[in-house]
Amino acid sequence: MPRDEPSILVVDDVPDTLEVLERCLTAAEYRVHTASGVVEAIEFLEKAPVDLVITDLRMPKISGLNLVRYLRENLKETEVMMITGYATVEGAVEAVKAGAEEYLPKPFTEDELTAAVQRVLKKRQMRLLARQAPDEVAAPAGIIGESAAMQAVFREVAKAATTDATVLISGESGTGKELVGRAIHYQSSRASEPFVPINCGAIPSELVESELFGHTKGAFTGATALRNGFFQAADGGSILLDEIGDTSPSTQVKLLRVLEEQEVYMVGSSQPTRVDVRVLASTNKDLLSLIKKGTFREDLYFRLSVITIALPPLRDRKDDILLLVTHFARKFADQAERPTPEFTDSALQVFRRYAWPGNVRELLNLVQRLVVMQEDARRPFDVPDLPRHMRFSVNRGAGPLQTLAEVEAVHIRSVLASVAGNKTQAAKLLGINRKTLREKLKSLETSAGE
Repeated sequence: MPRDEPSILVVDDVPDTLEVLERCLTAAEYRVHTASGVVEAIEFLEKAPVDLVITDLRMPKISGLNLVRYLRENLKETEVMMITGYATVEGAVEAVKAGAEEYLPKPFTEDELTAAVQRVLKKRQMRLLARQAPDEVAAPAGIIGESAAMQAVFREVAKAATTDATVLISGESGTGKELVGRAIHYQSSRASEPFVPINCGAIPSELVESELFGHTKGAFTGATALRNGFFQAADGGSILLDEIGDTSPSTQVKLLRVLEEQEVYMVGSSQPTRVDVRVLASTNKDLLSLIKKGTFREDLYFRLSVITIALPPLRDRKDDILLLVTHFARKFADQAERPTPEFTDSALQVFRRYAWPGNVRELLNLVQRLVVMQEDARRPFDVPDLPRHMRFSVNRGAGPLQTLAEVEAVHIRSVLASVAGNKTQAAKLLGINRKTLREKLKSLETSAGE
């Protein structure tokens, strides 16, 4: 096994559990060590620190929480993850407060375990990179973010702006690919020249070449005069080919020629037109998969990806969510000539917990809707003000089908988490009384310990 694989120490007083976890994590190509208790774990860590400690909560004599506190006080670069068969909201809150990065209730599948480990180790890597990196880079105009992931993007933007090389910007819809393209252009030597963003997927296929490269008079029915295309409009500056993966094979051939020869052929002309344009491209698709399917040219991909910048989804930069919420709330309140609204801590917890499939664009639209529809500017936004799908979002579809009792348990915990453990508010949202909720929670704790 490669020596640079992440190392993990698993701490549990049950030998069978240690064996199962060790086998699972070793199969996932981690270097795994085991300890049967907190004292043994600390003795091991004093001799050989690891990247991640996975510890059980309830163990004889000394609990896993004490190990978490020891790690946070003495081994700050070691991440820690808590596992327990006695899952409660209060326990999760206590573990996180002590310093655990993840809290995983038993029973869990191998996929759930490895996914949690990957999340923790990724966060550790980003933190280490941030510490090793030079001073923070100022965010380009229009881009909000202070997280380690976005700091890495800002450094890549700054480097890309010093060259004329092509740049391929990838990321899910709503992550801000056009903003990054603009940032590269306006930090470059071409900043005083045009920046022309083109949505390739929005142009009808029969008009793509005419729109991109222009046409001569009489080139086709309706072409009553010579008309320059987007490449001529961007001459001297930069062009952003958004959703480049949606272009047809014939358009890809012509784009490849532009990149190789720096010239375009207008529709209806046999004479090339020289253009001086820096090409940026963006996509929310996996171009390598499209290449395998034969729908995207490999040579064009390599021409476009001299520099690549991958934008993180919002769910991977949760540290920026509060910044974004504050920024958008202030922006839309100013536009509406209203005081900047506030959000309760419970509402902000829901913002952080939500997966944001639409990324920053979805967050922007939500905050705008809240501000515009607000009736009482003096009252802060709370959990009930948020869309139902956010308040009760549950990660379904990841694993085997669940029993009705399991779904109910997940839903109850989700609602409790959304209101920061407030049982009265949770009972109201669930449509039951507080006594019934207490009985259900007691039942959940009993079944978790079995």
